[in-house]
Amino acid sequence: MIALVTGANKGIGYEIAAGLGSLGYRVGVGARDESRRETAVGKLRALGVDAFGVPLDVTDDRSVTDAAELVERLAGRLDALVNNAGVSGEMGPGWQQDPTALDPEVLRTVVDTNVMGVVRVTNAMLPLLRRSASPRIVNISSSVGSLTRQADPDTEIGPIMAAYAPSKSFLNALTVQYARQFSGTNILINVACPGMVATDFNGFHGPRTPEQGAATAIRLATLPADGPTGSFFNDDGVVPW
Repeated sequence: MIALVTGANKGIGYEIAAGLGSLGYRVGVGARDESRRETAVGKLRALGVDAFGVPLDVTDDRSVTDAAELVERLAGRLDALVNNAGVSGEMGPGWQQDPTALDPEVLRTVVDTNVMGVVRVTNAMLPLLRRSASPRIVNISSSVGSLTRQADPDTEIGPIMAAYAPSKSFLNALTVQYARQFSGTNILINVACPGMVATDFNGFHGPRTPEQGAATAIRLATLPADGPTGSFFNDDGVVPW
């Protein structure tokens, strides 16, 4: 079985790669930075994972095309794609993004990575996924992208993040559209929420470890044929849209 994880050189992405590798997957470590990518590959190989590096900048069309060609040369197909790469965008005081003071360029940058990047990578990898007997796609989102939770005054959803949170709502909606397109096929696509994980993404604030944050994505990447599709999950089950 072959998997590709974007943003896999550190944090949750690395642990997703490690978890899939421990299940016997050959794992492509997608990352922009060559040094960090190769360091991650080396660490995974030391754990016994059959890992290979995939130079990949999800915001660059040429990079994504080259990545797909590399995976085809090295593996010939893809059984699981985990779209983990993401950015929060520039934060203001209190680690917040005030919508009344939001720079549109910050929003553009966040959407380019968190949404358009997923479209670029998914569409480029689809020919390889279609060669699999059980293709799975997992998009890493967040509970802050849940419109239901954001609109509920009794739900604690953290600071205002006017670029990051809507980008995840956008990603969630996009995932539903992919699920509709894949209806009747063997491609299952779902959204995973890792929870508040302590990584450099959030200044290492959060009660969960990267290993814990990776668990739902690993489960969704290895779903059986009768598994769900077009749904949003965390460790506790279904997250409301």
